[in-house]
Amino acid sequence: MKQIVDQLKAEIEVWTVNADAQLNKGNKAAGARARKSALAISKLMKDFRKVSVEATK
Repeated sequence: MKQIVDQLKAEIEVWTVNADAQLNKGNKAAGARARKSALAISKLMKDFRKVSVEATK
């Protein structure tokens, strides 16, 4: 579970940097990278939920 949390932290950092670049600088490529990171975050959150539920059983 720690590995998933670490991956989430790293991916959220990537998303933050790219989302800020798109919003503040109008960087279209950063927007694409932010969307890709958002999908990765979504998948990692689902994985975290599965592991978390199993850990509480």
